Amino acid sequence: MPHPLKILLTLLVCGPVLLTGVGTAVADDIGHEEARRLVESGRILPLAEIVDKVSVEVPGDILETELEYDDGIIVYDFKILRPDGRVQEVEVHASTGDILKIEDDD
Repeated sequence: MPHPLKILLTLLVCGPVLLTGVGTAVADDIGHEEARRLVESGRILPLAEIVDKVSVEVPGDILETELEYDDGIIVYDFKILRPDGRVQEVEVHASTGDILKIEDDD
């Protein structure tokens, strides 16, 4: 039978390593090389086309842009500073250009 002190030490040392995957986000960022390939293959729309559409529907200054896989689809995420001073997060389907979500940034 294993010694209780050995079990405790093993848990203390290995526990944090085993828990590193717990609570990670569902979204996975896409790098610029993969983004270029996705645009060239026609799987996603170019960023400039998405920005044109978003700036009409959600006017303001774009503070941040990310391209990522989110729940199995590729999305562009924007943080936009609205004219009234609010910062909003906008999620856009990268293949269709449809705005999926607009919400205030906390």
